[in-house]
Amino acid sequence: MAERETERVIYTDGGRRGGGATAAIVLLILAILVILFLVFGRGLLNGSSTKTINADVHVSGGKSG
Repeated sequence: MAERETERVIYTDGGRRGGGATAAIVLLILAILVILFLVFGRGLLNGSSTKTINADVHVSGGKSG
């Protein structure tokens, strides 16, 4: 019997990312979410506004002098 020599070449499409790229993307998304929370969402968790304005204004109609 004659021996046959075969060669297999496997091509991949490169669709998978490495672990480092995935970790970097997750950290980037977390950083963006934290920044958005600090800028816009401080009152979202407790349901109240963090901006309180207390103004005591006294207006008198008399002329001073």
